[in-house]
Amino acid sequence: MSLTDSAGLLGRATRALRRAHSYQQRFGTRAMLQRMRMEWHRRRHAAPTAPLPPGAPAAVPSAASLVQARFAALDPLRTYLLPTQARRRVSIVTDSIGQGSLFGGVGTALILGTLLANRLDADLRIITRTEPPVPDNVDHVLSVYGIELQREMQFCFAPANHPGQTIDLLATETVLTTSWWTTAATLPSVAPDRIVYLLQEDERMFYPFGDDHLRCQQVLRNEAIRIVLNTRLLRDHFVADGFTNLRDRALHFEPAFPAQVFRPRPKPAGAKPRFVFYARPHNPRNLFYLGLEVIDAAVAQGILDPAVWDIVFVGKDIPEMRLGGQQVPTRRENLGWSDYAELIGGTDLGLSLMYTPHPSYPPLDLVASGAVVVTNRHGIKQDLSAYSDNAICCEPERAALLDGLARGVALALDPAQREANHRSTRVARDWPASLQAVIEQLAKAG
Repeated sequence: MSLTDSAGLLGRATRALRRAHSYQQRFGTRAMLQRMRMEWHRRRHAAPTAPLPPGAPAAVPSAASLVQARFAALDPLRTYLLPTQARRRVSIVTDSIGQGSLFGGVGTALILGTLLANRLDADLRIITRTEPPVPDNVDHVLSVYGIELQREMQFCFAPANHPGQTIDLLATETVLTTSWWTTAATLPSVAPDRIVYLLQEDERMFYPFGDDHLRCQQVLRNEAIRIVLNTRLLRDHFVADGFTNLRDRALHFEPAFPAQVFRPRPKPAGAKPRFVFYARPHNPRNLFYLGLEVIDAAVAQGILDPAVWDIVFVGKDIPEMRLGGQQVPTRRENLGWSDYAELIGGTDLGLSLMYTPHPSYPPLDLVASGAVVVTNRHGIKQDLSAYSDNAICCEPERAALLDGLARGVALALDPAQREANHRSTRVARDWPASLQAVIEQLAKAG
């Protein structure tokens, strides 16, 4: 390769990175990753095109093609109807069941889908949209929670913008969607009354005000589909925001944190107390940089003394850094479910931020495992003492969170009070019991 060719390749790569960065800034990391995956699949499966003759004008894209390219994730599922069968089926539509996607929401969808399939005496099918499914990951999640599918497990990869990929559908099939975009992609192909949308966050908050925000809100206001909300707190947030369809028709449940998974773990004699920060710099709503400022100040001021505390950052894509000018935190990234539960079970104090009205899972993982957690307020989310007195809620401001960490340190190092609070923790501990009312309502509706 000549120097000229190398320079040209470098220039194209630089421009591509700039476009990706600009897209991420405008629409968020999730939308950027979806766009990259869709573009990869489009190019991989695109038919080769003949080069234009010299001097021929370049083809001008249609308005419809521009919109389709921008919202590639909304490309409809392509289905064909099977003859009526005696066996029923529940299908889950999600982006991925890769190891990095299973925490929180996707894991909950797998649990709900499995329990609903068992209640209906149905098979369960996992349909992924952005990458081929990995069956072992589903087995791992269900085995951790002691949940077993009674019928057959099926897997299907249905990438967007791939016209040759069609999937079969039963007239009586129940389709569990896991986001507004998987719901939007399912609506053109499946009767609305067969769709159950598992809503686990105000997904409008993934975006700035714009096309994504608007399209998301249109799905959230759809009165023809059934919606299941994760936590009463999230339901109350939507009701306060005028979503009468969710007030009148949505179901809700509280997530469960089984004691065989989330429990205090024994520590070696003489081990330092452990502080954990939930660190996801590419998920803006986790307020990574605010948390970093607070921890840096806490170390500098001696609130978190590295001579006393083992300081651990857990999450993904965590950069190297020094805290308080001296301490380099331990980084634990891309943990599996069992390793994550083991880490949290040995934690004494955590900082976990979520700039949305949902409490999010990590704070509840921590209190269920016997730790103290400091988290932030947002809108209707002002106090998490309904779950545990070991949860400290503060305004999402540096000074308030620093004060919260100081209170958290004192409580974490007070074993009698902390243990008393843990004994009275009010998180659900059993998934079948937590989801029973929702599953019965879904089964009753068919």
